[in-house]
Amino acid sequence: MSPIQSEQFDFIIVGAGSAGCALAARLTENSTFRVCLIEAGGKDSNPFIHIPFGLSLLSRFKNINWNYNTAAQPQLNNRKLYWPRGKTLGGSSAINAMCYVRGVPEDYDRWNNQGAEGWGWDAVLPYFKKSQDQQRGSDAYHGVDGPLCVDDLRYVNPISHTFVAAANEVGLPISSDFNGNEHEGLGLYQVTHKNGQRCSTAKGYLTLAQGRENFTLISRALVEKIIIKDKRAVGVALQINGRAHVLSANKEVILSSGTINSPQLLMLSGIGPKQHLSNKGIQLETDLPGVGQNLQDHLDAIVQYRCQSKETYAVSVGKLPRYMQAAVRYWHKRNDIFSSNIAEAGGFVKSQFADGLPDIQYHFLPAILLDHGRQTAFGYGYGLHVCNLYPKSRGTISLASADPAQPVVIDPQYLSHSDDQKVMIDGIRQGREILQSKGFIQYRGEEVLPGIDMQTDEQLLTFLRENAQTIYHPIGTCKMGADIDEMAVVDNQLNVRGIERLRVVDASVMPSLVGGNTNAATIMIAERAADFIKAHYRQD
Repeated sequence: MSPIQSEQFDFIIVGAGSAGCALAARLTENSTFRVCLIEAGGKDSNPFIHIPFGLSLLSRFKNINWNYNTAAQPQLNNRKLYWPRGKTLGGSSAINAMCYVRGVPEDYDRWNNQGAEGWGWDAVLPYFKKSQDQQRGSDAYHGVDGPLCVDDLRYVNPISHTFVAAANEVGLPISSDFNGNEHEGLGLYQVTHKNGQRCSTAKGYLTLAQGRENFTLISRALVEKIIIKDKRAVGVALQINGRAHVLSANKEVILSSGTINSPQLLMLSGIGPKQHLSNKGIQLETDLPGVGQNLQDHLDAIVQYRCQSKETYAVSVGKLPRYMQAAVRYWHKRNDIFSSNIAEAGGFVKSQFADGLPDIQYHFLPAILLDHGRQTAFGYGYGLHVCNLYPKSRGTISLASADPAQPVVIDPQYLSHSDDQKVMIDGIRQGREILQSKGFIQYRGEEVLPGIDMQTDEQLLTFLRENAQTIYHPIGTCKMGADIDEMAVVDNQLNVRGIERLRVVDASVMPSLVGGNTNAATIMIAERAADFIKAHYRQD
């Protein structure tokens, strides 16, 4: 933690995650702006953060994770699902699977049509390009020289290549670039890597800010509320090592705390649904009924096989010599197995219920995964993660209490819309077809999940209720929208309605899910927000 040289700043950013680090780097480009970034977690010093293959162990380190759990989910046999979120510099970009995916242009045009005016594809593409340092070079879709390095994998397991090649047999295209002009099909993911290591926003962006005199980083600090006077955000109250502090913001307070913590902090500060805040004994500053509403996430199910071959990644004595060899190669050249993100291949396909766009995403893992990696899976195998890209189910974030140290109630209401059940079942069927193609014959052993006896829609729905989990893409709880939308929390420049000098800049402002992983879009939002802020204060 940097010592607090000043109690006053121009901008206070709460949360050093995917958005917060990017925003801090861009705002500090203006040397007249004094910027303070506050993070609840500590430094990103765990080596498994930076070694891509270390992803398989990250869920076991509770000190870099908020370790949330949902409320019991009625449509999932009342299970409480584990929701990991990054609690370290870089936030969830420090613990995610590093797949770089933007979605499709129609996702952002939909935002525009939903009331987030000015957020259509033509407006956001330049910011995707600005953020990016694309290994393959610049083109109509990609940029170079940005802080976020996007590379091809330096090592790909042979079975991942088999998965991609299966496209020819099942009638799907092969995509060489999921972020180019061919989104549909199977292919290899590009990843947020730099020189064979993870490129989180802490590595790509925060290092830029840390070299500037106008920047202050405060870590291991819990922000308890936004200080509001006369409908204007003027600072934050926080706890550092058990001591209370107050920091003042001369220009703005910006929440980049994510889909869970940003609405929590708004509500703790008196901004949210009037009755809910009254029930928790919180003084109302402004009645914003949309705070904590509109929660959306990608639900995930795994089609899992045991493997007859020893090509896959595994916890096995027989694999140790290969891992030792790979460790030496990674140490010297940053390649081989330890440069893999494990989720090397995947794809986008249409279910029979799709409305013109691929509505199913696959992540193929040449490994067995148990309980998000929190349990050790012995033996050889491979699995296909299946998720519904455009769920119709909507959930909520609400306060459990007025105590800032207490987690909120996370209620995604998974599968509460029957259409979501149908899409997931169809995705499993298509996934099975891919894994039963000829190329997999040399590897294929027993289908462990759902299991060969699970064939009917009813049986597959039972499987989903017993086994489905999050794939870590929550959004929407402080959504952007038009003035006439009473559920909109922020306007199209991310200003919180009813409170001056307060913005939300993170995935919570997305009105609806994009058709893919959400990290790239979150960084794009921060890039765009920085330009909004710079333009505003040039006018002052």
